[in-house]
Amino acid sequence: MGHPGVLTDTTLPRDTPQVAARSRNIVSDLLSEDDIILDLDAANKTRAFESVAEFLQRRHGLDAAQVRTSLAEREELGSTGLGRGVAIPHARVKGLRRAVAAFARFALPIEFDAPDAKPVSDMLVLLVPEQPNDEHLKVLALVAEMFCDTSFRAELRSLAHPRDIHRLFAAWTPS
Repeated sequence: MGHPGVLTDTTLPRDTPQVAARSRNIVSDLLSEDDIILDLDAANKTRAFESVAEFLQRRHGLDAAQVRTSLAEREELGSTGLGRGVAIPHARVKGLRRAVAAFARFALPIEFDAPDAKPVSDMLVLLVPEQPNDEHLKVLALVAEMFCDTSFRAELRSLAHPRDIHRLFAAWTPS
């Protein structure tokens, strides 16, 4: 099964086909092409969180300081770097009414304390309301499953336009 915490194709729980089919559109519903940042210039994880928080403030009117702090506090619990060059930073944000997502591809991969020690080039940020909710766990599981898919990762990295990246997220189906 490999190193604990390292993203592998066999470590994720599988939902029933009905739940998976219903869930696959959750990501594309949360992530529009306007929520995709390409060539993000960030020297490290802290700067990446700052840049994404500022982006989400402009895009969705969120408090950048609160977003940055929420992501950093969650990251202190353990790295959200999954391995294979991907990370899924996520956090609960006080006052947030609905889940918000952003995808970022870094200009240069950054260190993320991933279990495989590989730097991260692709990051999907998920922010959810403070109140407990199973939906964000389903989204996290789905995104992790997407990033486990070797062909999905390869195609994602080959795409150069937010529209195409959004279409890839929207079209992905569990195997």
